Amino acid sequence: MENTCQHVSEVHHDVEPHTRGGCEDCLRTGGRWVQLRLCMTCGHVGCCDDSPGKHASAHYAEMHHPIVRSFQSPDDWGWCYVDKQYLDADRL
Repeated sequence: MENTCQHVSEVHHDVEPHTRGGCEDCLRTGGRWVQLRLCMTCGHVGCCDDSPGKHASAHYAEMHHPIVRSFQSPDDWGWCYVDKQYLDADRL
């Protein structure tokens, strides 16, 4: 994957996930998720767009934190919502 995204500079390398038990919004509302995403700015754990709640995208829409990474093994990649671009995990 080629990384031309300028938002990588906004990644916090020491970000701590708010939860390890699932999508924090689904856990709060009793929802369900398919895959999880970790916000690389603040640590919000949200569900992917294949999940009913789409909480990772909703977090981006509200907070404008540009980059998430997959939060489930064996996936190891990032996504920039602004540039609509996959990112190499070793750059995150």
